[in-house]
Amino acid sequence: MNLWTYRADTMVTRGNDLIGYDVEAVDGSIGKIDQTTDETDNAHVVVDTGPWIFGKKRIIPAGAITAVDRENQKVAVQMTKQQIKDAPDLDDTINVDTSNRGAYDDYYSPFGW
Repeated sequence: MNLWTYRADTMVTRGNDLIGYDVEAVDGSIGKIDQTTDETDNAHVVVDTGPWIFGKKRIIPAGAITAVDRENQKVAVQMTKQQIKDAPDLDDTINVDTSNRGAYDDYYSPFGW
């Protein structure tokens, strides 16, 4: 499975539908989805962690999403809050794509979703 692709079992067809949803790590709430992309082999969500880690934004690959609760507007991810906190910062000055996401690939590849 490609970690930069939405899982078929989550029924996500458009990431934009998830903007504003709460993000639930395996050990609790971590923030809200602020941005998404549906690019082939580069799908991901950007999570605004709010005060939890001082308003930092984190990219989470689409493959980490394990469930979507549309009624309660929540997205579950197969990560702990600490794993999200330890992820590389989002650099708002670059467009994250397959050619420049090296730090994210290095960090997320060992998770093996």
